[in-house]
Amino acid sequence: MKVMNSTFPYKVAKETAVKPILFLLQCDFIDTQIDQSQKFYCPHCAMIEGVLHYYPDLRDHLDIRYVDFPRPRKEIIALVGEENQGCPLLITSLDNQSANSFSVLGNMRFTNDTKKIATFFANQFHVGLWHP
Repeated sequence: MKVMNSTFPYKVAKETAVKPILFLLQCDFIDTQIDQSQKFYCPHCAMIEGVLHYYPDLRDHLDIRYVDFPRPRKEIIALVGEENQGCPLLITSLDNQSANSFSVLGNMRFTNDTKKIATFFANQFHVGLWHP
């Protein structure tokens, strides 16, 4: 597989003082409600991992945190509440104009919508956009 844009030739739209936080699920988790022995991965997190693979320098502009599958996910709950602990989850500052379609909580914007996260990457960091 060819890695697209292995260097980050794009200028960041507006560098914020705090990097956006991206929560992804660890792969190879067990979902005991489905199967005690089968390993799983989150397809939505895998899609975001694919974008990070295509544009590896995105990792330099994000605070990427991997969380375990079982809930409660305390680190996420502390930031956006128990009802918003789905992954992938992207959290950024309230003033980030690339995140206008995100939900607002206090002084931050957040979403766990995969397409909105990919669109944010395209708008904020000028990488490729999700093909319709």
